[in-house]
Amino acid sequence: MCESRSRPGLRLHHPFNTREDTTLRLLAKWLLAACALLLVAYIYPGVQVQSYGSALIAAAVIAFFNTLVRPVLVILTLPVTLVTLGLFLFVINALMFWAASGLLGGFGVNGFWAALLGSIIYSLLMLAVEAALKSVFPSGS
Repeated sequence: MCESRSRPGLRLHHPFNTREDTTLRLLAKWLLAACALLLVAYIYPGVQVQSYGSALIAAAVIAFFNTLVRPVLVILTLPVTLVTLGLFLFVINALMFWAASGLLGGFGVNGFWAALLGSIIYSLLMLAVEAALKSVFPSGS
């Protein structure tokens, strides 16, 4: 049998191993996050998205909140999160989802419980998006 061995220091070229890779991955994630929001609205009537443009803006706002506001809330509510064995993180996710809907005209959520269920569905869809992006962009984090 013939074994194929790579030489030390030889890197296989993957079509997505460039610096532009990061920008392309971020753009793809944003577009797919907007699609995920549209799917949430299609699956669950407690969440409304008027157009793909509204979904793009809402996805950007949710990402902004999850990047800057959510970590602060997680630290501030750490005692409650520990007492509830981490379940309070669902509440924080719902608050980020609900806050985004309060700021935007084309994205609506019918109350806290709708935000909770909508954020859970959205999180599951975004897990699928991340898995898909890891297969397309294996060097990305």
